[in-house]
Amino acid sequence: MTYKRSLGFAVAAIVAAGATTAICFGDALGLVHAPAQGAELIVSAPFGATSQPVGVLQGAKPWLTPVPGGPTALRGKVVLVNFWTYSCINSLRALPYLRAWQQRYGGKGLEVIGVHAPEFGFEKDPAKVRLATEQLRVAWPNLQDNDYAVWRDYANQGWPGIYFIDARGKIRGYRLGEGGYGEGERLIRKLLTEAGQNVADVPVAPVPASGVEAQADWADLASPEAYIGYEKAQNFASPGGLRNDRPYGYASAASLSLNQWDLAGSWNVGGEYAALENGPGTIRFRFHARDAHLVLGGAQDGQPVRFRVTLDGKAPGASHGVDVDANGWGEVREDRLYQLIRQSGTITDRTVTIEFARPGARAYVFTFG
Repeated sequence: MTYKRSLGFAVAAIVAAGATTAICFGDALGLVHAPAQGAELIVSAPFGATSQPVGVLQGAKPWLTPVPGGPTALRGKVVLVNFWTYSCINSLRALPYLRAWQQRYGGKGLEVIGVHAPEFGFEKDPAKVRLATEQLRVAWPNLQDNDYAVWRDYANQGWPGIYFIDARGKIRGYRLGEGGYGEGERLIRKLLTEAGQNVADVPVAPVPASGVEAQADWADLASPEAYIGYEKAQNFASPGGLRNDRPYGYASAASLSLNQWDLAGSWNVGGEYAALENGPGTIRFRFHARDAHLVLGGAQDGQPVRFRVTLDGKAPGASHGVDVDANGWGEVREDRLYQLIRQSGTITDRTVTIEFARPGARAYVFTFG
């Protein structure tokens, strides 16, 4: 898979903009790519990053999961800081490596710290973030950064953004986006060795991943993330286009080209998401990828919203994702990412359709893998 624009160009553009710009990498700026062959994956601290990264953490709050002994206990330790948000597929696919590093090197002085910087409004709710960290087995200290204060201090540029900090409190490496895990572990071992730890007895082994955390099939991925809210929506194909901030009866397009999507039924499309006003209603996407996910929000009444997924008009069968069954049935109970499709074998252009049985569901963004 070739780059439309290089990752370096994207980062340079963000820095030049001089603003807090949050994007999921892997899908950054509509790009979908594997790490470049031979590219340097761990780089120096981004321009403008604080020279006191541990001090920033010591003064930050709130901690949803506290640091054992308090933030001052981070002084003198090797620290890995991960900027993430719980509905971002790129953040989720990094979690198996963070878990493995914590388990392998926690006893050697490594501290993994999560900084949860939300993309969507529902991710600002501490109760929802706590539930997500439990479900995702995020067992390390986690800081809620709703106003992006820590993000700005670190000059972070996307999710996931991973910082490697030595025992003297200096940023020694930065990884923006997925990949570079082998290089990252080698850097961790180097920093721990510099701190006087013996890591020779810690074996390096492959890191297993399953479900939504399985690494993307980069070689056969031709669909970028696609936002549903009008602020970032592209390639919408329903006749007449989007009607912003008001209920409207949408109709399906006559056909969908690759990476186009449409709505059918009465939907209210806001800046961040589309909400089904009167049921039933559907949303379709023409994609090329092994996996298809959709970030969904639940109904305001707190009751589950049942939905059914079809693939080219048929039940997904063995190609169903972890959040639906072989017949395509699933329920929206929480605000999070839902895996709808996981295919095996030859990947071709397919159309996924999600039909909601009643109003209340909110659709935010499609992501693929």
